[in-house]
Amino acid sequence: MSTRAVLRAVGLGLSTGLLALVVGLAVVLIVVPKATGSTPLTVLTQSMEPTLPPGTLLVVRPTPVEDIRIGDVVTYQITAGQPAVISHRVVSVASSSDGSRTFVLKGDNNALADPAPVTAAQVRGVVWYSLPDVGLVNQLVNGSRAWLVPAIAGVLLAYGAVMVTIGTVSAVRRRGRRSGHPNRSRGAHRATLG
Repeated sequence: MSTRAVLRAVGLGLSTGLLALVVGLAVVLIVVPKATGSTPLTVLTQSMEPTLPPGTLLVVRPTPVEDIRIGDVVTYQITAGQPAVISHRVVSVASSSDGSRTFVLKGDNNALADPAPVTAAQVRGVVWYSLPDVGLVNQLVNGSRAWLVPAIAGVLLAYGAVMVTIGTVSAVRRRGRRSGHPNRSRGAHRATLG
């Protein structure tokens, strides 16, 4: 096998691997959350270490308040109606006489519970699954550089198309060489007759 063939095979393998990685990230960061109504978030602080260190991707699924239990990691709005959120673990649940529930939450790495009980209106959902370090990619996808991952995916798709085209053209040329160029010999024969 020639060096050129080895390099081509390595390039094709790398591009296929990168494409698979981008597709996998797209599924985890975009497709699954959109299909389930979940929200991808990134852990930014150390309050949930060692379980959820900074850079971890959290996918938060809307959950009925009555289904939230002690031990669940809940994402809630710091102030109801405001976009800023925190994800901490439920350490106690209180029910009032009118049936409403409040939750006391605490970061796994924090010495004290959060200062105020969390109401149902503040709860955004329960952490469904988490992936270490993938949150950094989530910041790129859903942050101010939201164009970056689609641009990379487009470049990889274009590169893949070029590689497939080159491979197809090379295969056609090889077949032509093996069969003795039948099209060229017929054309040459016609030229001498005409």
